[in-house]
Amino acid sequence: MSSSLIPAFGAPGLALGLTGILFFGTTTGGKVKPIGWWWTLFLAMVAGAAYKASGTPFDLVSSLINDLLSLFGEVVQRTTMAGIALFVTGVILYKKLTTRQVAVIGILYWYIASGAGGGFSLLAEKIQAIMQSFA
Repeated sequence: MSSSLIPAFGAPGLALGLTGILFFGTTTGGKVKPIGWWWTLFLAMVAGAAYKASGTPFDLVSSLINDLLSLFGEVVQRTTMAGIALFVTGVILYKKLTTRQVAVIGILYWYIASGAGGGFSLLAEKIQAIMQSFA
């Protein structure tokens, strides 16, 4: 019997569970109210960190996003990850998005932010360390 309040989901289990909550929690019709905008963003970022900490096969998503960002960097010369993260921050904060769109962009945003350096990557590293401790 474990003395921990939080069960050992592991990073892949936490990522999958949060993705399910985000997918079904951003629509109406259930017995519980849909997840609010800020909670959706927070849960999406934690899910993104869990996916990043999960390794194979979840790192394929990370590789795909890194490839797309590299391609973008080739088209728009001298673009940094920090600049792209700042752009996506603007999209999240100022574009009218549904909570489901916030969930998807929030998960993808985590990969971008974790490669940006500075405060973005410090927070990403802390959440990734927490996720790996659950594994």
